[in-house]
Amino acid sequence: MKREEPKNWAELPPELISSILLRLNSIEILEKAQKVCRSWRSVCKDPSMWRKIDMDNLGDLGSMGYDLEIMCRHAVDRSQGGLLEIDIWYFGTDELLNYIADRSSKLKSLRLIMCYPIADEGFIEAVRKLPLLEYLEITYGAMSGEALKVAGQSCPNLKKLRLNSEPDPKFYDEEFNDEEALGIAESMPELRHLQLFGNTLTNTGLTAILDGCPHLEHLDLRKCFNIRLEGDMEKRCTERIKELKRPDDSTAGHPYGFNIEDLSGPNNYYWDGFY
Repeated sequence: MKREEPKNWAELPPELISSILLRLNSIEILEKAQKVCRSWRSVCKDPSMWRKIDMDNLGDLGSMGYDLEIMCRHAVDRSQGGLLEIDIWYFGTDELLNYIADRSSKLKSLRLIMCYPIADEGFIEAVRKLPLLEYLEITYGAMSGEALKVAGQSCPNLKKLRLNSEPDPKFYDEEFNDEEALGIAESMPELRHLQLFGNTLTNTGLTAILDGCPHLEHLDLRKCFNIRLEGDMEKRCTERIKELKRPDDSTAGHPYGFNIEDLSGPNNYYWDGFY
């Protein structure tokens, strides 16, 4: 029997090409996949390919040879207003965030991971344009309680929030510790999932969250060194919360590849995927 010759990749049907390309992140599509051939480039221009934009990268921005912000803007333009999810790693700015918000009113998921240049003013301006947002993640960023409050007020459908920080067991400031927690409690009544890895909140802030977020089912308090889960507080959390991760629970499996020395004990300082 004559062996069948393999098909030319360029001759694959568009729906199969699309299925293959959607397994790549957005940088790989723009920098490599769309350059394979004309048919692949045609599929890469289809707005349906850009319902989700994932700008995951290793953070070594200086050695990449291309500008991730320009690339991200290009991807947003290709979505033609249909963008639903976007993940930005390392390079986010106020200007980029507002470029996205101005063109993506249907956005439901926004993840900002180590986007240090994004400040309150730019974040607030952008989030006010995203009324359909359901999932917000800010990992290793710096948003005030007021910025989070505006996010909650502007996004009434917000059901999932990840607010992850570098834990510091020695930090304590009575006026500052619960600022973020109070912003959440005052504006996000529909929250179901809340991750506060390494947050400075105290039992006062946790009480406010339990009062202000009556639908909360999943709560991650790992490395929240100022929380004391004991007595009435422990009882309230265990009775209310379906999935509770306590301050001292294992943090194995950190999704962002960090290994931060545990200041309070053995080096197990990772956090795993939540939800």
